[in-house]
Amino acid sequence: MKLRIDEIVKIVEGKLFGKENRSISQILTDSRSYCIPGETAFFALKGPFHNGHEFIQQLKGKGVNCFIVSEKPEESSIGKENSFILVNDTLSALQKIAAFNRKLFRKPLISITGSNGKTIIKEWLSQILSIDNKVIRSPKSYNSQIGVPLSLWLLDNNFDYGIIEAGISMPGEMEKLEKMINPDIGIISNIGEAHQENFRSTEEKLREKIRLFINTETLIYCRDHQIIHQIIEEEFQNQKKKTINWSFKENADLIILSVERHKRKTVLEGEYEKKFFSFEIPFTDQASIENAVHVWLTLRVLNIPQETISAGMKALEPVAMRLELKKGINNCTIINDSYNSDLASLSIALDFLNLQHQQEKKTLILSDIFQSGRTESDLYNRVSDMIREQKIDQFIGIGEAIYRNAGNFRGNKKFFKSTGEFLKYFSRNHFRNELILIKGARNFEFEKISELLEFQTHETVLKINLNAIVNNLNYFRSLLKPETKIMAMVKAFAYGSGSVELANILEFHHADYLAVAFADEGVALREDGISLPIMVMSPKPGNMHILTRYSLEPEIFNLKIFRAFVKHLRKSGIHSYPIHIKIDTGMHRLGFLPSEIDDLLEEIANSNEVEVKSVFSHLAGSEDPALDTFTFQQIEQIKKVREKFSIRLSGHHILYHILNSAGIERFPEAQFDMVRLGIGLHGITHQISTPLIPVSTFTSTITQTRRLEVGESVGYARKEMATTKMEIGIIPVGYADGLNRKLGNRNGFVFINNHRVPVIGDICMDMCMVDITGLNISEGDQVEIFGRNIRIQEISSVLDTIPYEVLTAISGRVKRVYVQE
Repeated sequence: MKLRIDEIVKIVEGKLFGKENRSISQILTDSRSYCIPGETAFFALKGPFHNGHEFIQQLKGKGVNCFIVSEKPEESSIGKENSFILVNDTLSALQKIAAFNRKLFRKPLISITGSNGKTIIKEWLSQILSIDNKVIRSPKSYNSQIGVPLSLWLLDNNFDYGIIEAGISMPGEMEKLEKMINPDIGIISNIGEAHQENFRSTEEKLREKIRLFINTETLIYCRDHQIIHQIIEEEFQNQKKKTINWSFKENADLIILSVERHKRKTVLEGEYEKKFFSFEIPFTDQASIENAVHVWLTLRVLNIPQETISAGMKALEPVAMRLELKKGINNCTIINDSYNSDLASLSIALDFLNLQHQQEKKTLILSDIFQSGRTESDLYNRVSDMIREQKIDQFIGIGEAIYRNAGNFRGNKKFFKSTGEFLKYFSRNHFRNELILIKGARNFEFEKISELLEFQTHETVLKINLNAIVNNLNYFRSLLKPETKIMAMVKAFAYGSGSVELANILEFHHADYLAVAFADEGVALREDGISLPIMVMSPKPGNMHILTRYSLEPEIFNLKIFRAFVKHLRKSGIHSYPIHIKIDTGMHRLGFLPSEIDDLLEEIANSNEVEVKSVFSHLAGSEDPALDTFTFQQIEQIKKVREKFSIRLSGHHILYHILNSAGIERFPEAQFDMVRLGIGLHGITHQISTPLIPVSTFTSTITQTRRLEVGESVGYARKEMATTKMEIGIIPVGYADGLNRKLGNRNGFVFINNHRVPVIGDICMDMCMVDITGLNISEGDQVEIFGRNIRIQEISSVLDTIPYEVLTAISGRVKRVYVQE
C-alpha cells in the first residue's frame, strides 16, 4: 500500500510543513529498524523514557524524509526534501493510519485476545489456513498499542485472511485497539493472572478485554471458564451477535466428549452441529489441547473442509515465538529463526542481527518466503533491498523460488535449490568470524543447518530471555525520575548470563553506563563493539595502559591507584580522562574514608589529567529492613561527601550514586543522579510482588531411565537405597556444570512434566539422578533445574547462600541460548 502525503495529513488530522509531493509505503516507530529510503514515514513517539524526535536527524542520514511529529519542527530542519506532519499525539496518529488501512481490508479479519495462548492460536490458525489460502498475521507478539497498528499496516487485499492479536495491560487500552481492528471474528482464549497488576480484579480485566468484540459478528470462547461465559452473556445479551462456545463438560455448541492422551499425541472426539468428529494433535499438555479446540472451532466457523482441518491439526507444529542466539563454530555467532519466513518477521530478525556486535561480517541464510501476497519478482526485489540496506556481507538463498530469482540479488551470494543441496556443499571452513542469521520456513528444516553451525551441542542449556531483561530494565526505570541515569552491572559474565549479549541489549535500550569488575571484561566488550561508557571497578596499577587504550573508566578507591593512574596519563599526554571515585560509607571493602576526602580533593584539584565523572558508595544491607538505620546513615554520608566535592570542584558536572537494585525499590529518595542495576535486572528481588520476570532458565534432559529393586542403590557411596521398587532418571548435569552437590540426597528438586521430583544420591561431576517413581516420565523429556517452576531463590535458600552465587556458578561448558520474541 502507498499513501500520498496529502492523504496522510487528512487521515491524521495534521498540518504539513515541507514537501507534499511524496508517497509512503512503510511506517516506522523505531529509528533502529529497517526502512525503505524515500518511502518511509517515521512516527516520533514519546514515552516516559524516550522521545522519537531526538532521532530524526539520524533517520535523515538513512534516507527517511517523512516525519509525523508532535513538536513543531524548526524551519532550518525542514529543508527542501523533507515532509513534517505536525499532530497533537503521534501515537494517536499512528493508530488512525492503521484504522484507515483496516477499513480497506475486505477479507475476513480474525482477532484474538485473552491472558494466554493468543500467539499459539494465531500461528496454528495461520498454519492450517495457509494450506489453501494466503494469510497475513501479526508478526511475533505484536499485540500492543504500537504493535497492533504496525500489524494492521500489513493488511492487503491480496491476502484471503487476516489474523491480529490484541493485548492490554491497563484499563482503557482495548477501546483504542477495537477502533483500529474492528474484527469480523473474535476469539477469547482464556483469562488468568497475566497483566493483572493494573486491574482491580479479574472481572474488570475481562470486561476490558471483551470490549474488542463490541462490533464483532461472531465470538468464539470456552464456556468452561465460567466468568467468561457469564460476562459475555451479560454484555452481549441484547446484541445480534453470534456467540459460539465449546466445553469439555457441559452443553455447548461444540462438546468435547473424550480426550485420549498418548505418548506424543492426543486424540479428541466431540459433537458439533449434531455431527460427531475426531481429530488428532501432536501435543499432550492441557494448554495445547485448549488452544487446538479454539483453532478447530474457528476453522469450522470459516467453513474450512473437515478433511483439511483434520490433516492440518495432525501436522500442527510447535510455535517458536523467539529468536535464539547461540555461540557458533569458528568464532561465529548464530541467530536461529528457522521456524517461519515472511517479510515482516525477516525485518524483525534483521534488526536483531544488527543489534549484535560480536563480529563485523554478517551472513544471512534465507529460505523461500511464502504467503507474501506479492509476485516472485517483486518479493525478492524487496528482499534484496532489505539485505543491501542492512549491509549483509554474504547471502545464501535456499529454495526453488529464491533460486529462480538469483538475478535480483547483488554482492556475495550463493543459491541452492534445497536444504539437502546446501548440506552437501557445507563445510565448517566456509564460516568463520561472522554473525549468521538463519531464517527459514519450517518445512525447509533449517534446524539441521543450525545444528551444524552450533559450537556446543551439550543438552544442558542456560536460556537467557532478552525480553525479560528489557521488561526488568523498564520496571526499574519506572521507579526512577526521568533524569536519573542507569549503570547496568555486567561483571562476572553478567552474573553468568553473558556479558556481550546483555551489553548489546542494554545499549540498544539506552542504558547510560556499564560496569565490570576487571579490565579484561571491559576489553572483551569493546572488542565486541560495545560503545557505552564502561566503569572498571577493580583496576590494577599494571594495566593502566589497557584502560586508556580501550576507553575504560577506572574506579579510584585509594590514593595509590589515583597517583598511578595520573602518572600514566601524564606520561601518555592525556588530559581530562574520566574517573569514578569510590567512597567507603560503612561497607569497609574498597573506597576512601570520609577522613581521606580532603587530601583526595586536593590532589584532584591539582591534576588536570583526570575528570571526576561520578562519586559513589555501596550500600551494605539495602534489602534488609532491620538494617535501614544503617542504610540511612550511609546515604547521609554520601550527601556530606557531595557537599565537599561541590564546593571544591564547583563547575564540574559530577554524577552521584549509591543505590543498588534493592535500594532502587526501597529508597527512592536516594536516587541522586544515577543508580546501579545488578541482580534486579535478572528478575530477582526481595519484594513480595513485582512485575519482574526471571531471566534465566537452566534445563537439561532425561538421558536414561532405570528400574531399581528393593535393596539396590544409586550413585557414589550408595547414599540412596531403594526401600521399595523405584524408577530413576539420569540427567546429564553435575557439579562441573554448576549444580551444587548439596542439592543431592533429596535436598533439591527439579521439574519434569509438571512434577517436582527429588534429586537422589550424591550429585556427580557430569550427571545427577532423580526419583521418577510412578510418574509418566521418559527418556528425552525436558528437565527444569531452575526457572519458572523452581526459582533461583528456592535453590539459594536450600544452599543457605544468595541467588548471585547460584547464577554465577553455572559453568562455561553449559551452552547459553539467548531468546527474544
